[in-house]
Amino acid sequence: MTTAIMSGDQSTDLVPRITGLLILEVRKSNPNGDPEREGSPRQRPDGKGEISPVSVKRKLRDLVLEKEGVVWQEVKKGLAIEADEKFQILESRGRKRDEIKKQVEPKDGRLGQAFIDAYWDGRLFGNTFLEEGGSDTIRSGVAHFGVGVSIAPVDIEFSTWTSKSGVEAGKDRGMAPMAFRVVKHGLYAVPFFVGPNFAHKTGCTKLDVDLMLHLLKHAYADTRSVVRSMVEVVHAHTFTHNSRAGSVSDFAFLDALMPKKNGDPDKWSVSLADYGELPTWQKIKDMPIRRGNEVTFTQCGEYKDYAL
Repeated sequence: MTTAIMSGDQSTDLVPRITGLLILEVRKSNPNGDPEREGSPRQRPDGKGEISPVSVKRKLRDLVLEKEGVVWQEVKKGLAIEADEKFQILESRGRKRDEIKKQVEPKDGRLGQAFIDAYWDGRLFGNTFLEEGGSDTIRSGVAHFGVGVSIAPVDIEFSTWTSKSGVEAGKDRGMAPMAFRVVKHGLYAVPFFVGPNFAHKTGCTKLDVDLMLHLLKHAYADTRSVVRSMVEVVHAHTFTHNSRAGSVSDFAFLDALMPKKNGDPDKWSVSLADYGELPTWQKIKDMPIRRGNEVTFTQCGEYKDYAL
C-alpha cells in the first residue's frame, strides 16, 4: 500500500473521502434478480448485466445483522468493536415503526441521538426510514453505491427444475419451468463513494466506514443462495483522498481501473481470461491523472484492495 502525506484536514478519527470500485466475477449465478422480469438477472437494453445499489447494501446489512455469524464475529474482533447494540440494522424485518419514529426525531438538522446510537446502516447510508414529516431528517448518507454494470453483454441461461416430492395437493412430483435463471459468465464493475460532508448530521464515524470496507470481500461469498452460488469480489479497489474535500476526480480513478474485454466488446465472455490482465494499482499509481497533467494518483492519496 502506498503511503502519502495527509493534508491538515485529514485525521485517523475522521470519516475520509474515498472512491471505490468493486470488480465482481459471476459464474452460472444470478447476481441481482429483476422482479419485473420474474426474477431474471437484471439486463440493460444493450445486453449488459446490471446490479442495483440496494442489492449490494442489502448483503452488507445482512452480514452485520447476523450477529452469531462467523463473518461478524471475525470482523468485530479485528476492528475491536465492543457493543453489538450500536450496530443494529434499521432495514430489517420486525422493526417497530413507532419506536423508531421516536428515535429518529431530528434536532437542528441532525438525526435523533437514540437513532444514531443504534443503527449502523442509518449512520452510514442515511435515514431510510421514510417517516411522515421530519423534513430536516438527513436521508442522504455518507456511503453510496452506484449502479453495477457488466463490462460486456451477458448471456442468460434458463433451466427447468424438478422435485421428486410434489408441492401441490394430489401430485407426487414437482416441476418449476424456467426457475433457474442465471448469467453464464460476467464481469461487473460497481462504483462506490464515501463522502464526509454529512457525517456530522448522520453521526457516522470512521469505524462505521471501516466496517463496511472490511465486509466488502464477504458480501457475496458469505451470503450465497441457490441462484447466487458463484459470485466473487475479485477486487475491492479503494482510494482514500489526501483531502477530505477530494484530491482527484472520482471518474479518473474509476476509468483507470475499469477492466476491458479482449476481442469483440459486444460479445459475452466465457471466463475471466477474456479480460486479459485486469488493471491494478501498481499499473496506474504513477500515471498522470489526466492527459497533460503531471500530477499522479500516488501523489493524491492512499490505495488499498479490500478483496485481498
